[in-house]
Amino acid sequence: MDQAGLRLGNLGVRLARTEAEIDAAQRLRYQIFYNEMAAKPTLEMAARSRDFDRFDDLCDHLLVIDHDRGDGPEGVVGTYRLIRRAAAIRAGTFYSASEYDISALEAYPGEILELGRSCVDVAYRTRGTMQLLWRGIAAYVWQRGIALMFGCGSLPGTDPQALALPLSYLYFNHLAPEGLRPTALPGLYADMRLMAPDDIDKRAALSQLPPLIKGYLRLGGFVGDGAVIDHQFNTTDVCIVVKTDLVTDKYYRHYDRQNRDPRGGAGTGSADSDR
Repeated sequence: MDQAGLRLGNLGVRLARTEAEIDAAQRLRYQIFYNEMAAKPTLEMAARSRDFDRFDDLCDHLLVIDHDRGDGPEGVVGTYRLIRRAAAIRAGTFYSASEYDISALEAYPGEILELGRSCVDVAYRTRGTMQLLWRGIAAYVWQRGIALMFGCGSLPGTDPQALALPLSYLYFNHLAPEGLRPTALPGLYADMRLMAPDDIDKRAALSQLPPLIKGYLRLGGFVGDGAVIDHQFNTTDVCIVVKTDLVTDKYYRHYDRQNRDPRGGAGTGSADSDR
């Protein structure tokens, strides 16, 4: 990834370069998902205090680095896992396929990208950090010609009835078109249509959505049909699909402005999402 401009004060964003940096990302994921959010680790994960699976050796790991803490693994304060089609072929599948029928996405022409395992250290959960992460994703998408990105977005808790408002809002207002619609697998499918459309308070529903999902929606994202209860992570998942036209257009315009700016410099960029 081109590193130019991907800085915001002491923070920078780039791909992991070493095994030690990937280990730092896995350590951060364990801290957030298992210690903070009470997910249930395997015995091996608990012994190592790391969140890991078979995809980690095949994918790219996007990192936010606090350069005041160090330029390597000691500086890792945020991460996002990026799985492209070639990596999924080597793994035999995408991670999301354990919850959703994603055959419509796999059939999409061109490069596709699965996003997942997003987390940020509690001390760095600011709009600026999320702007930086999204600038990193935009650069990755732009440089690699990604046409479509997707992944499982999580709402806290495992009781769909307690999430009736946001789930119903997503289904009735942001359902993916049939040709791009993932569907929760049989046996895992939880109906999202828990309220009548006329009873949905859209403002209240949006206030209950996690910032990450709202960020995807602001980029024109859709959701698949059916939620999935993830008891390991103590969440209710929805499958998010985003065509990257808007992402790459915003990235191109940002860097086009830089190229035309006689003062030069990296600037701080912009983004419309947070988590």
